[in-house]
Amino acid sequence: MATNEVEFLDGPRSRWQEFKFALSVFKEFIVGFRALHFMGPAVTVFGSARFKEDNPHYIQARALSAEIAKMGFTILTGGGPGIMEAANRGAKDVNGKSVGCNIVLPHEQNPNPYLDKWVDFNYFFVRKTLLIKYSQAFIICPGGFGTLDEFFEAITLIQTKKIESFPVVIFGEDFHTYILEHIEKMVNEKTISPTDKNLYLVTNNISEACDFIKSKTAAGLGIKHTPMPFLGEKR
Repeated sequence: MATNEVEFLDGPRSRWQEFKFALSVFKEFIVGFRALHFMGPAVTVFGSARFKEDNPHYIQARALSAEIAKMGFTILTGGGPGIMEAANRGAKDVNGKSVGCNIVLPHEQNPNPYLDKWVDFNYFFVRKTLLIKYSQAFIICPGGFGTLDEFFEAITLIQTKKIESFPVVIFGEDFHTYILEHIEKMVNEKTISPTDKNLYLVTNNISEACDFIKSKTAAGLGIKHTPMPFLGEKR
C-alpha cells in the first residue's frame, strides 16, 4: 500500500492534505481511463500471485484464458505473477490481447512479461473499480484474500443492482470448497437469498466456463470506441 494511502486511511487529516489526496485519486482514475478505454471487451482473471508455471492452477488458468481470448476478448488481469501471468500468457499463446492493471506494492508485484500494455496504480480501490468498469466477465481462480475480495465485491454489486449483471465464474471447485460451503451456510441462515447462488457459475471445465461467458456477453463484443489522436489517445 502506498504511503499516502496508509496516511489517508489513518483517520482525519487537514483539509489541504485531504484535498491533495483527492486530486491524486482523480489523476489515477484519468490515467486508468486513458489506458483502458480503447482495449475493447475484456474478461478479467483473478488469482494468486504466488503460483509458479508448473502449478496445476497456473496451467489451467493459462489454458482457460487462451480459449477466452479466442472468443475475441482482451484478457485483463492485475498484471503481476502467478495466475495473472498465466492468464496474460494464455492470451499471448493465441495472439490475443493482454492488458494488466498493476498495483504498486513493496513486494510480490511487478508487471509480468506477457502484457501488451499495462497501467500502474497506487490505490487498490481505484484499480478495483476500473477492473470492474472495463470487464464483461470475471474469472475467479484459486487465490488469496485479494481474489476473494474481488469476487465478493463483484457479487455484492450485482446482487444490489449497482452494476449490470455479468457472468462470474469460480474456476476450481475443489480449491473453493470451503467458500462454497460458507455461501451455503449464508443461504441456510437467510443472510443471502437462495437465488443469489445463481449469480455465478462454479466449474472445473474450460468449455463450460467459455460457453457460460459467451451466452451472457454476446452483445458486449460489439463495444468499440475511437481514439482521438489530438488528445494523445491510442488503442
